[in-house]
Amino acid sequence: METPVAPDSGDEEHAVIAHFRLASDGFGEVDQREQIYEAEQVMKAATEKAGVGEVDGNEFGGGEAVVYAYGPDADALFKVLEPTLRRLPFRPAHILLRRGDNETRVDL
Repeated sequence: METPVAPDSGDEEHAVIAHFRLASDGFGEVDQREQIYEAEQVMKAATEKAGVGEVDGNEFGGGEAVVYAYGPDADALFKVLEPTLRRLPFRPAHILLRRGDNETRVDL
């Protein structure tokens, strides 16, 4: 007996990946990491309320902070996250909007 396979729905998970340059190499300063953590909490609440996806965490290293968010529509997700991302003071900064195989960069 064969195991049934669901048809390919064509749904690809999209991503919003935010990159921020920190003041020092390595993991940045303690207050910088705290600002990123606080912004993540705000963005998690906003994405849940809007039902557009989820904020999935961060990475620190090499003088950079990266925040990851995923959902079915990168543009809708970015619209919810953008105000908080723009309020973070770290520059240079950019956002990658991934839509399946397509990627767009937005400089902040």
